[in-house]
Amino acid sequence: MNRIAAAAVLYGVCAVTAAPCCHASSGAEGSVDLAFVGDIMLAETPGELIARGVDPFEPFTAILDRHDLRIGNLECVIATTGTAEIKPFTFRAHPRSLPVLAKHFDGVSLANNHSGDFGKAAFAEQLGLLQAAKLAYFGGGEHASAAHRPWIVERKGLRIAFLGYDEFKPRSFEANATRPGVAWSGEDEQVLRDIAAARDHADIVIPFMHWGWEEEVTPSPRQREFARRMIDAGASLVVGSHPHVTQGYEVYRGRLIVYSLGNFLFNSFETEATLTGWLLSVRLDKDRTQDFAIHIAHLDGNGVPHPGADPLPCMAGSIATRNGRCRLDD
Repeated sequence: MNRIAAAAVLYGVCAVTAAPCCHASSGAEGSVDLAFVGDIMLAETPGELIARGVDPFEPFTAILDRHDLRIGNLECVIATTGTAEIKPFTFRAHPRSLPVLAKHFDGVSLANNHSGDFGKAAFAEQLGLLQAAKLAYFGGGEHASAAHRPWIVERKGLRIAFLGYDEFKPRSFEANATRPGVAWSGEDEQVLRDIAAARDHADIVIPFMHWGWEEEVTPSPRQREFARRMIDAGASLVVGSHPHVTQGYEVYRGRLIVYSLGNFLFNSFETEATLTGWLLSVRLDKDRTQDFAIHIAHLDGNGVPHPGADPLPCMAGSIATRNGRCRLDD
């Protein structure tokens, strides 16, 4: 089935230190290696694989483990409770998927249009399960202030702040003053204030956006304009997901913007574009992006990602280095 064709179309700062790394990075002290992937959906076929003892992230283990922090967008709710919302697709994964997810990722964004698929009670259950699994999350919380609060983690002498925002309906998934949910990016000035506030407490600030139109391979004017405003507000890097396809990258004021990483673990897609995702490997210090590489993920019939033979060639705004990575041409 083609999933797209079937579908219709306040803040505070909390410093959190993640569990010690069991994976290695080649970056020196004063720089940090980060890995970002797009949509991770642990229900349906991926969930069935996990129930049978299969690790669907295993093909990317070697690449993921080269990084200090590994971040993805959790495109489902992990819970046992709740009732499905009335919408074309709803995704609820079993808690048995959490150990596998936590093995490969240090933090996940909850700011997307599937976190609320089974209601507020299921979303709240997920928060407790993530906490028990010691898997950090951002872009969602028990109320609006928590949802807008950055996850701040220290690695190699640098404090990195992650913020997550959803701007794809239903907006009923948004957190408010008294109920759990996701951080909404519709109020742009609030997002910019969040970034500026996080910059006061962190060396590196990274918003992870859930935005754009499904299957559109180029970012919209709104995405381009707002990404640049986030850089102007103090973001070190802007990363996005949601369209189920990749959308390219650009450089603005010496900062990298990757508009959509596409799918990473997701079944039921059919086209080459929706079966191709990116893993962004980026090395940053507190002043700049040192270099980056984009590893291609090819999704098989079960939605499991497999790495391509070589990273994506460096495109406009970046130049190749001797080690095969890309340096910003600033």
